[in-house]
Amino acid sequence: MRIFTLVLVLCIVSCTSKPKEKVKETASNQVTTTKTTPEKTMEKGSIHQFTVKDIAGNDFKLADLKGKKVLIVNTASECGLTPQYEQLQDVYETFKDKNFTIVGFPANNFGAQEPGSDQQIAKFCKANYGVTFPMMSKISVKGSDMHEVYQFLTQKSQNGLQNSEVAWNFQKYLINENGELEKVIAPQTLPNDESIISWIEGK
Repeated sequence: MRIFTLVLVLCIVSCTSKPKEKVKETASNQVTTTKTTPEKTMEKGSIHQFTVKDIAGNDFKLADLKGKKVLIVNTASECGLTPQYEQLQDVYETFKDKNFTIVGFPANNFGAQEPGSDQQIAKFCKANYGVTFPMMSKISVKGSDMHEVYQFLTQKSQNGLQNSEVAWNFQKYLINENGELEKVIAPQTLPNDESIISWIEGK
C-alpha cells in the first residue's frame, strides 16, 4: 500500500511539472524573438527624381547627373560670402572631368542679397567669377515657398539622412553618385576646404 501511494505521488508531481516547463520555454522563445527583431532603417531618397529650370529657362534633369558626385549650393550676388564663387569655380575646374559637378541655386532668402533676375545673375557670375558650372533659375530655399529640391535636402523624411535648415547663403549639400544626400556643409566653410575635397576624392 505504501509503495502504491508513493508511485501515485510521483505520477502527480511528474504530470503537473511539465506544463510549467513549457510555459518557461515559450516565454524564453518570445524574449529571444523580440531581441533579434532588426530595427527599421529609413530608405534614402534620390535627388535624381527632380527636374528643375536652369538659369536660361531650360529643363535640367538631375537624373542626368547619375554616376557623379554633386555639390549643391544656394548662392547670392551681394553677400559677404559671394567671393566663394571663385573657389567653387576652381573646384569645378579641377574635378569636372572626374565624375563631379556643382549645381548653383540662386536664392533671395537672406538679407535680400540676390535681388536680380536670372539674366542679371548669369551676367554677374560670368563677368566677376567666370562661372561655368551649372546655375539654376532663382528659387526659395526656406519658408512656405521652399522649392521641392530643398524640401528634399532639408527633410529627413525625404532624404533619409537628416533634417537641416539652410542657415545662410552658400550652404553646401554633398550628394553621392546615386543622388543620395551624404553631408551638409556650413555656409562659412570654403568650397575648397579639405573636408569637401576629401569627399570628392573618396578619401
